[in-house]
Amino acid sequence: MPSQNKNPKNVVFFPLLTLVLVLWVLYRGVFSFPIWFDEIIGKAIFFGLPVWLYVTLTGSDSVIKSLSPEKLKSGLLLGVAVGGVFGFVFSILSIIQNGAVVEAVSLFDSNIFWYEFILALFTAFWETLLFFSFVMTTIQEKFKSWSMVSQVILVALIFLVFHIPNIILRYDISSVLPQIFILFLFAIGQGFLFYSRKNSFALILSHAIWGMVLLVHSGF
Repeated sequence: MPSQNKNPKNVVFFPLLTLVLVLWVLYRGVFSFPIWFDEIIGKAIFFGLPVWLYVTLTGSDSVIKSLSPEKLKSGLLLGVAVGGVFGFVFSILSIIQNGAVVEAVSLFDSNIFWYEFILALFTAFWETLLFFSFVMTTIQEKFKSWSMVSQVILVALIFLVFHIPNIILRYDISSVLPQIFILFLFAIGQGFLFYSRKNSFALILSHAIWGMVLLVHSGF
């Protein structure tokens, strides 16, 4: 039986992903740019460019199929629905934890809210492109014999490894584990959504909504 590792896509995947991780950690540890720069420019360079190189070098089109234009409408509708569920659950948890209720009218009238939402969309796009359109699609091709749960957990762990350095930098020690737990659950949910629909537009919008909920409810 021919080895899977002889496939150029399989050979280059983990070395490329490891290089991206190392460069990203160094970037976040050494430089301190504004958040908008990290989310728009930084992630375009460290998340978007490697995916483009991978697609170019391997000729793989499976990575970009999840972003096909015909999936846009259904993906956005699904993203709103899933993002709404995320928002509802985390809002309830925040109210239970903090006893705080967000004033919706003043919130949506705030220019800062819409600025943050645009940043959240950029964040969601680059992270969905890297972790799901690229990583999860490739893992599904590389480990075809694995169960859905195993594939999703591996993707969630990779997602978590990329985010742990930022969590450690941003939060005090007592908040690190809760943040990691919440992030892992989110990645699991996104993984199952991608596995079932193969629609990155849905993940982008649900990710952006989820990010805004976490921002608004500062208890998280």
